Amino acid sequence: MLRDAIRSLAEAKIAPYAAEVDEEARFPQEALDALVSSDLHAVHVPETYGGAGADALATVIVIEEVARVCASSSLIPAVNKLGSLPVILSGSEDLKKKYMTPLAKGDGMFSYCLSEPDAGSDAAGMKTKAVRDGDSYVLNGVKRWITNAGVSDYYTVMAVTDPTKRSKGISAFVVEKSDEGVSFGAPEKKLGIKGSPTREVYLDNVRIPADRMIGEEGTGFATAMKTLDHTRITIAAQALGIAQGALDYAKGYVQERKQFGKPIADFQGIQFMLADMAMKIEAARQLTYAAAAKSERGDADLTFQGAAAKCFASDVAMEVTTDAVQLLGGYGYTRDYPVERMMRDAKITQIYEGTNQVQRIVMARNLP
Repeated sequence: MLRDAIRSLAEAKIAPYAAEVDEEARFPQEALDALVSSDLHAVHVPETYGGAGADALATVIVIEEVARVCASSSLIPAVNKLGSLPVILSGSEDLKKKYMTPLAKGDGMFSYCLSEPDAGSDAAGMKTKAVRDGDSYVLNGVKRWITNAGVSDYYTVMAVTDPTKRSKGISAFVVEKSDEGVSFGAPEKKLGIKGSPTREVYLDNVRIPADRMIGEEGTGFATAMKTLDHTRITIAAQALGIAQGALDYAKGYVQERKQFGKPIADFQGIQFMLADMAMKIEAARQLTYAAAAKSERGDADLTFQGAAAKCFASDVAMEVTTDAVQLLGGYGYTRDYPVERMMRDAKITQIYEGTNQVQRIVMARNLP
């Protein structure tokens, strides 16, 4: 029922704008409005705070179905979870009430600020600082590659509180867009997911109350890594949706396109490509859904399974979308058809929330 509901919504209210959102590189406001009005913009928020209380698998299905028609729009539910999960995992009860309630209502989105210009895969090498000053912390630094920056009202920011302790000297905070000293860089000009703004976040003497720290001082990096164990699965879901959308489109196209007097779907070479695409998507789906179940239960092997799902599904998405472009031939290479957009969108799923090379390191260190 959930899949049917979200697919109907996605096809009616999100898909019609997907090409325009990509072409104009603009935020998909129509998608946000549609998701908020159906209470699907942040389904993971617990019922205690007015949320839908969806489990990890339901959240995955929502993201998958939105990504099937528009990858940029699928980052609304995905990044709302990424940005707010540190608060849910480690925040005080007061902090949860303060920020989960407006998120659940759709009064503000959440973003996640971990990466910096010189701290990507080596996130523990960050330089953003938070210095205690009475009942406040003063934050200074630059965060890069921040999804939905400038649109989101709330930001989970990782900052160094004790430079002598490397990862154990990093703490997490909630920063609000309206806080004095918060500003944003120009939107990045990207290959894909053009409808989701990616900008730098500048923190210039941003003074915030000490009670906006998420968890204890020095636990921020551990919270960040624990968050990614859960949210990598949402990127697997996004990749899965992109791949499914490309297969669905290609499957329809090859039945209509005639060459040598018959539909190209009748040729065995084409059939084998479609069979391989469908097989790999289904393998990715099973891995992703199993990882979502492990996320919900908090299984001991979640770190491996989350990395495996993200890595495998994103590699599949890149392969399937590239094959979809091939199946459409010259038409696939034009912007008149959606598969070239899907191919461009798929690429980022191999890079963000930990490159697939980093996922392989994570898997190797956590072999079941």
